[in-house]
Amino acid sequence: MTILPLRLSGEVAQALAEGAAVVALESTIITHGMPYPQNLETARRVEAEVRAAGAVPATIAVIAGEIRVGLEPDALEALAQARGVAKLSRADLAACLATGGTGATTVAATMICAARAGIAVFATGGIGGVHKGAEQSFDISADLQELAQTPVTVVAAGAKAILDLPKTLEVLETLGVPVIAVGQDAFPAFWSRDSGLPAPLRMDAPEQIAAAQRMRGALGLPGGQLVANPIPEPDEIAAETLAPLIAQAQAEAEAQGIAGKAVTPFLLQRLFELTDGRTLNSNIALVLNNARLGARIAAALADQSRVG
Repeated sequence: MTILPLRLSGEVAQALAEGAAVVALESTIITHGMPYPQNLETARRVEAEVRAAGAVPATIAVIAGEIRVGLEPDALEALAQARGVAKLSRADLAACLATGGTGATTVAATMICAARAGIAVFATGGIGGVHKGAEQSFDISADLQELAQTPVTVVAAGAKAILDLPKTLEVLETLGVPVIAVGQDAFPAFWSRDSGLPAPLRMDAPEQIAAAQRMRGALGLPGGQLVANPIPEPDEIAAETLAPLIAQAQAEAEAQGIAGKAVTPFLLQRLFELTDGRTLNSNIALVLNNARLGARIAAALADQSRVG
């Protein structure tokens, strides 16, 4: 029988053993989201926000064929400076582990690793979804299927605004994934608080979100929840401002024949350029905001588990 190469940091292992709050964090934002040293500074800030809100951060990555759950400071810094790091999702996670590779985990891969480690809450920026033109390209993120299969509550600022949001919500509904907006009735669109679409569900308290996840387990339902946490108002970029820029970036991607995993990084880079860096600043703000909420949900789950 193959043994899963899974290593927890001492801090994460102790927190889980004690039933304390733990929040999983992805690593693609470090390796594929922004340049060094800003990526390292942001990763440290996100971990600090989780701690300040009462939970233990568990940044997840694959390093030399081993799933690392909770990166020590030196490992985090090395990952931030690494080159040629693979971008891992459900399809390639096992292959990277089997061949002794190093890779950063996307939403789907982070959910898988978090669940195997016993972590029930994961904070990220935004999930993947249905790309525009998917009726021809079939370009649909594995994140959606993962939400339907893996019992982890994912806190995100909605789905990335570059996606086809109506189709993304339709697929999530078909897959039976609860989509919960926090503090508002509208589904947020990553850099913007309001996508113009209503959210299927609304909850205003971390305790409600935690209770809903526990109830799904009691019902025997697979999968997790998508918690759509709107970006703070001072940091948002209005949807009407972004719409023409997104259309321009997508037209450029199509003209250059960019497809598959390369699409999202290309679009994010072009939007960074077209907004003079505003999208990156907003991205950092929303990730920090999601880390805070993720910690509060994890703390509520820990409290409810102690009560029984």
